[in-house]
Amino acid sequence: MEVVVNGHPDLNMKILERGKGMKQQMMSKVMVAAAALSLMLAPTVWAENIKIGAILAVTGPMSFLGGPEARTLEMLVEETNAKGGINGRPIELIIKDSAGSPEKAVSFAKQLIEEDKVLAIVGPSSSGETMSIKNIAEAGKTPLLSCAAAEVIVDPVASYVFKTPQKDSDAVKMIFQEMKRLGFANIAVLVDNTGFGKAGKEQLEKIAPEFGLKIVENEVYDKAASDLSAVVAKIKANKDVQAVVNWSVVPAQAIVAKNIRQMAWDVPLFQSHGFGNIKFVEVAGAAAEGIIFPAGRLLIASDLPAAHPQKELLVRYTRSYEEKYKENVSTFGGHAYDAFVIIEAAVKVGGNDREQVRAAIERLQNLPGTAGVFSFSTQDHNGLTIDAFQMMTVKDGKFVAYNGK
Repeated sequence: MEVVVNGHPDLNMKILERGKGMKQQMMSKVMVAAAALSLMLAPTVWAENIKIGAILAVTGPMSFLGGPEARTLEMLVEETNAKGGINGRPIELIIKDSAGSPEKAVSFAKQLIEEDKVLAIVGPSSSGETMSIKNIAEAGKTPLLSCAAAEVIVDPVASYVFKTPQKDSDAVKMIFQEMKRLGFANIAVLVDNTGFGKAGKEQLEKIAPEFGLKIVENEVYDKAASDLSAVVAKIKANKDVQAVVNWSVVPAQAIVAKNIRQMAWDVPLFQSHGFGNIKFVEVAGAAAEGIIFPAGRLLIASDLPAAHPQKELLVRYTRSYEEKYKENVSTFGGHAYDAFVIIEAAVKVGGNDREQVRAAIERLQNLPGTAGVFSFSTQDHNGLTIDAFQMMTVKDGKFVAYNGK
């Protein structure tokens, strides 16, 4: 790195001819002073930029996750730098496109930590990728704010690993509370074969007995499936099934809805919080009508009361994102938004130091985000409770609050 120092007296002094020895002595002193000045200034110049890394599935089959996340971060960094950065320091954002590959995520994590020496990492987009680099972030003592939802990311707690989406177990409880209220006893569970699907399946099976529910059909489908009619026909054949939970974060979840309705099966369909992208509704079309699912309030921001602690933030993010990118916000982009505001709040306290930022995140309380109001602790690296969720449904092709009917 070339360091340019301005504002110093001219060092090209005229040296009196008092002998060769005196001249050499003077020049030696000047060189030593210049070297000392360079050493003092070098760390300051390195610390001017706050380097934030991101590992996101910008392209590939998971781009519906990583695309909105990357665009959100770019927008926030642009806005923040235009206001003078954080603590007067500009943010340098380094985005690595994993394309949803755990192998690429591993390589990028090492590069960001060891070579780029980033302050913190946002991402990855998926649970499988996050679990593949969790130990790398921990060993590298670099804060990692995952945009993936699986609860195993933060349970058990790892010192440097956090996540911004709500807890899987809380989503399951929201769904099961409504099923119990509606009088259901026997249900079918469908999950995709991603890390998110695997983690959700474990929570669904674990928590069902607490609500008096019996899983009478339990199926896993391929994340790249284009037709799931055979799976749907299998669970439909079981006459005991009173409701279906489709736990997925991939586009194939919309195919499940379409296949159910194509078979004229009028069964209540519940989705996970991975359904929080209006594009899934658009793909499912009329089959999406009436789907019930838990999600953060970003999807219904304009309908919140003015006094709601998230209202201003949600409306501002929605307006800024949609005006800039000409597409609807999604909960997925919101996960990256939350990661950024958490890092920003921590840097204001901890400065440009990994350990201080990690400790500052653990002390953050009542910080509004898109997923909810975050309050972290040494035992809780998610910072959200079940209150972060709102039950929603699809009506006339749009997300609306679910009123229990």
